[in-house]
Amino acid sequence: MNVTLLKCKLHNAAVTAGDVNYQGSLGVSRELMKAVGLLPYEKILVANLTNGERLETYAIVEETPGQIVLNGAAAHRGQVGDRVIIMSFAQLTVEAAQAHQPRIAILNEHNEIIELK
Repeated sequence: MNVTLLKCKLHNAAVTAGDVNYQGSLGVSRELMKAVGLLPYEKILVANLTNGERLETYAIVEETPGQIVLNGAAAHRGQVGDRVIIMSFAQLTVEAAQAHQPRIAILNEHNEIIELK
């Protein structure tokens, strides 16, 4: 049997841009992805703390540090300045789940890491 657990999370990220004409996804700056182990094109769940919206999409790399960009349909679910939680999940065996620890980065208003767990 497998269980689904939180793999990684960017907590309290600030949306920096949006592009409704982009074909889809959420742009996340490379250094933030690396800090928590989020991979390009990995499925993510985004919870908007500002308006309560939630969406599933995939992550793409933004080269500019500190960028969180809502693209395509996701751009309708938030606006610049909204605070979001970006999460990915992993399926693990029950045995592996016992030792699993998610990688969590808590961000400030400039998308700088203030705590890494």
